[in-house]
Amino acid sequence: MAVRIIATEQLASLLGVLSHPHRVRIIEELRHEERDVNALAEALGVRHSRVSQHLSLLRSHHLVVDRRDGRHVYYHLANPQLAQWLLTGLDFIEAELIRAEEIRASVEHARTIWSAEEP
Repeated sequence: MAVRIIATEQLASLLGVLSHPHRVRIIEELRHEERDVNALAEALGVRHSRVSQHLSLLRSHHLVVDRRDGRHVYYHLANPQLAQWLLTGLDFIEAELIRAEEIRASVEHARTIWSAEEP
């Protein structure tokens, strides 16, 4: 039983780290190549300091690794499969969108039928 508790706590911790949109975008930006803070800040449209804070958290959880080249620091994914895992997560969002579209279409259909009924 303790093994399951440890595993679920670790997974919950990982999901917590990934729970900010900027951190998800950083993972996405690093999926194919390493980038420095300036490139990430430009891609995300946020301040350099904000990106650094997110990278620090991602680094402390061993999701990204840095490589120094003189004064520049480049970041890459510790495990590139993480980006693929997040991409797979879009399937869940898409399924909800399909369901929401079905509900919207049903509501619209009901509105049309009900508004055409005579009292």
